[in-house]
Amino acid sequence: MKPERDIEKVYSNKEFVAKLRRLADAIESGEKFEIQVAGERIYVPVRAEFSVEHERGSEEEELEFQIKWALNA
Repeated sequence: MKPERDIEKVYSNKEFVAKLRRLADAIESGEKFEIQVAGERIYVPVRAEFSVEHERGSEEEELEFQIKWALNA
């Protein structure tokens, strides 16, 4: 079992757009999505669920595109 992890990686606009395009293409074609984040390769299965989360505080707002899936499913 892999250790727990909680990191955030900041990308340039160009890098972020490229990753979103690859993700959209994988979703549209019904294929798994692969991405490397901070040195670790992540394999997102076709069965993953997608959601959008919006948070607002007194000093900032945050919009997250989330991808979740159960391990060992």
